[in-house]
Amino acid sequence: MTKNRVVYREFGVPEEDDSDNNVVDLPPQQQNPRIQVTRRGKGGKTVTEVTGFQTTPENLAKLTKQLKNQCGTGGTSKEQAIEIQGDCSQKILQILLGLGYKAKISGK
Repeated sequence: MTKNRVVYREFGVPEEDDSDNNVVDLPPQQQNPRIQVTRRGKGGKTVTEVTGFQTTPENLAKLTKQLKNQCGTGGTSKEQAIEIQGDCSQKILQILLGLGYKAKISGK
């Protein structure tokens, strides 16, 4: 038995389970993202992966949009990571350092 689930409830508001929403939203100065260029997956296309974020999905989506706009490419955010199309590692490093993150390029 993994959880005590309620099958039927006639009255009241169901209790929300906060176990999945335990994302800590740290300020940029306390985060250490890593930037890596890879060709793994994506049909052999080059992508720049930025991992190591500890923030809410909303803040991650805002940062993804900002990086995509400043790099002039497409990209996505998923599972506390950002993927930007192409090799934009140096540009992303400068952007993140300007925003106060302690970013580093890894894998070189």
